[in-house]
Amino acid sequence: MTAPAQHDAVTNRATLAGSAYATDRDLAARQSLYRFQQPQYDLPGLVEHELALVRGLVLDMGCGNGTFIRRLRQNRSDLHVLGMDIAPGILAGVPGPVVVADAQHLPVADHAAAAVLAMHMLYHVPDIDQAIAEAHRALHPGGMLIASTNSATDKAELDQLWIRAAGDVLGVNDGPARVLLSARFTLEDAPACLGRRFHDIRVITLPGTITVTDPAPVTAHMASYRAWADQSGVPFDQTIERAAQITADTIARHGAFQISCLGGILIATH
Repeated sequence: MTAPAQHDAVTNRATLAGSAYATDRDLAARQSLYRFQQPQYDLPGLVEHELALVRGLVLDMGCGNGTFIRRLRQNRSDLHVLGMDIAPGILAGVPGPVVVADAQHLPVADHAAAAVLAMHMLYHVPDIDQAIAEAHRALHPGGMLIASTNSATDKAELDQLWIRAAGDVLGVNDGPARVLLSARFTLEDAPACLGRRFHDIRVITLPGTITVTDPAPVTAHMASYRAWADQSGVPFDQTIERAAQITADTIARHGAFQISCLGGILIATH
């Protein structure tokens, strides 16, 4: 699949709302892989720390299954947190208030918010610059945007695993690359993207290594891309099964399967 086709696949609203995030099943599968990462990072805790001096309205754009909302509701009851997502289904279990909304057209007045969260979601927005402009519009002067994404090198071992498994299924050396969600807004690109609207951009990098001794978490993570199965260019289920076999063989030979991770949080000031 070509890069433009990948971009279209990860921004298609019908796919996002109707399949990829119709429930939190697939998102939870991707999140659960990080239980096996060292060092461990408490992302909600890091966000809470950055918001220590913030008072007022906090918008969580693309809040997904509410990971950050739950932490803030628990520890920062003084904040007014509004969750937003384009997928109604995934909002069903998120503590309110929440609203179905597009990050490109936030349903809030100018300068209404003290902070905006955009955690691992901007790569799903068709017009990333428009979403960043909307966050800027919604923030009052001195307000803060906190975004997160992954490096272009993040989980390269999973990319290679998919290519090898897909190749085996197709009977070729290398199969087509898998859909890469964060490719449109990587950790390397993000500062320049945010810098068109914001200043004083700070980056916190979060490197780590995932080590598994059972192929199940890897298989679940890769299967969580099922919403884009028709974009994979290869029989999806067969490729997942082959990837599980390769992972199991690697664990049998080496005692573990390891994945190198690199994500990060960006804090930008209005």
